Amino acid sequence: MCFPDFTSSLKGLLNGLLLAACFAGGAAAQDFEIEDRREYPGTSETVLRVISTADLDVFEPFLARFQTENPQVGIDYVVASSAEVHRAVRGGAVFDLVLSSAMDLQFTLANDGIAQTYSSNVTQALPDWARWNDRLFAFTAEPAVIVINDALFNGLPLPRTRAELVTLLREHPDRFAGRLGTYDLHVSGLGYLFATQEARSSDAYWRLTEVMGRLDARLYCCSGQMIDDVASGELALAYNVLGSYAAQRLTRVEGLSVLPLEDFANVMLRTALIPTTATEVAAAGAMLDALLREGMGQSAARPILPPLQTRGEADSSPFGPIRLGPALMVYLDRLNRESFLAAWGAAMEQ
Repeated sequence: MCFPDFTSSLKGLLNGLLLAACFAGGAAAQDFEIEDRREYPGTSETVLRVISTADLDVFEPFLARFQTENPQVGIDYVVASSAEVHRAVRGGAVFDLVLSSAMDLQFTLANDGIAQTYSSNVTQALPDWARWNDRLFAFTAEPAVIVINDALFNGLPLPRTRAELVTLLREHPDRFAGRLGTYDLHVSGLGYLFATQEARSSDAYWRLTEVMGRLDARLYCCSGQMIDDVASGELALAYNVLGSYAAQRLTRVEGLSVLPLEDFANVMLRTALIPTTATEVAAAGAMLDALLREGMGQSAARPILPPLQTRGEADSSPFGPIRLGPALMVYLDRLNRESFLAAWGAAMEQ
């Protein structure tokens, strides 16, 4: 290991400083912050280095299944935010497989030649909308959802559209002031993706953002933290959290519900790529194929995350997935990003 077993607080402080030395192939790699890290020894010297946005409590069952089938492969699994994952890989940090919920940031890595090509019988079985140029592959389709604290919504009519949600929040500021949560778009790549896609598709996005700003919405980096605060009663509502994380929490925590809206839904494709810095390409390909088999329902195991829709309705549904392609880069253009963030900041910081 690159760092000893410090106490959790000291480890958290030092992780960002030490990671470049641990994973970088040279001085080009930048420091980046991690949220968690765990190592799973194999029976050989092969160690597959994975950087991912998926929390370990979500992803560990898959890792265990993979090692059951590939006991010779050790795994070094690093968890970071989508923005930090992108920064690490673009900066030259050495990983063999990159898994992220921010499909726009992943697309830029693939488009800029930072992902190498990979092809197998499994990747070729993917629908066209779930792969790009044999460099970027989708293995889940996960909706953004609203999670509410049932007690804090007690006695109120549940909205069915964003327009109804805007009305409800405006009519009950005493109930919701300081108790709304959403992503901080400056730090969350996934949050930025959801916001830009929703702004393009729903006329209600900016009205809802302004209302949340007036009610002093709290800003977060991650879905898990938002859901935790809804569960504790600190928040009444968490907006645009990952449905997969919400579904897992609902099975363990009482008093939480997902608020279904009928007008629009973002569906994110969680994607994987093998970077050009990879040294264990065969092991990376084996894990990628295993992920895709689960995503396409070709594995006997229950998928850890929502699987892909591989039938035709994914092409025609208004709630279908965000598409892989150059359109994802529109809001990553520097001027477009600055303009969007300025408008969002003006709405949120009233």
